[in-house]
Amino acid sequence: MLELARNVFDIEIKELERIKNKLNNSFNRAIESILNSKGRLVITGMGKSGHIGVKISATLASTGTPSFFMHPAEAIHGDLGMLTSDDIVLGISNSGESEEIVKIIPHVKRMGIMFIGMAGNPNSTLAKESDIFLDISVEEEACPLQLAPTSSTTVTLVMGDAISVALMKEKNFKPENFAMFHPGGSLGRRLLTKVNDLMHTQNLPIVGLNSDFITIIDTMTTGKLGLSIVMEKDEIVGLITDGDLRRALASSDKSRFEFVAQEIMSTSPKIISSNELVVDAEAFMLLHKISVLIVEDDNKLMGVFQLYDIGNL
Repeated sequence: MLELARNVFDIEIKELERIKNKLNNSFNRAIESILNSKGRLVITGMGKSGHIGVKISATLASTGTPSFFMHPAEAIHGDLGMLTSDDIVLGISNSGESEEIVKIIPHVKRMGIMFIGMAGNPNSTLAKESDIFLDISVEEEACPLQLAPTSSTTVTLVMGDAISVALMKEKNFKPENFAMFHPGGSLGRRLLTKVNDLMHTQNLPIVGLNSDFITIIDTMTTGKLGLSIVMEKDEIVGLITDGDLRRALASSDKSRFEFVAQEIMSTSPKIISSNELVVDAEAFMLLHKISVLIVEDDNKLMGVFQLYDIGNL
């Protein structure tokens, strides 16, 4: 079974390599046409091609290219009215002869709409009637009977991904744009949420340079953040965490009661602005292998942001 599975991967990888090497200026023309369009990119396809088309349309819509899927059988029974002259239709058919797809092409063109075709037969009706044709032909399906669409659907899906990614790049689509279309998911919330939405601002655990050990412990306990911020007047000069306490005690023979804050603190705490996105704050903490950031705006202490706060999103 494992050998069979690996063979499926090998066949489909081989076909993807073939299509990659066959990409030509038609792809560039398709991207340029979509970028210059004032309408939507409407995807249509029957059967398995239609299923892949639904996914391609969803990817496009979520990455900055307005798109929807139009069922070709429904299109010739009224759904062509969903189209506007500003739209572009992308028709998918492995054979290039799917009756429902072929039937709508003249009606689409009569409406002055560009038709981009994706087919596995460059000599097919769909290929010949398309304004722009993208060749997705494969030599071998992974299906041992050469009947079930396998390699061909994979190639179609990847071509759709290539179109989506190219459009994202050309439109300078950013993470915050992605988040706007995904506000309900965890990723969307992270990409939209700012540090000031999650940071701790009440009863901040602040001590002075000469605060003694007992004061530091009491402040950390009361603050419930596992740290103390060391300040001199209104300036942040250091940070004391549980780890700093343990390291100070382990590295000296002094009694714990002889320690003061400036002997224990880390003098270069990591600081972030309250307007930074949570996703950027998370990346910064992971990069520096820390779990807490001091939040400061215009040299003023605003709060404390901790890595575990992100888990609430």
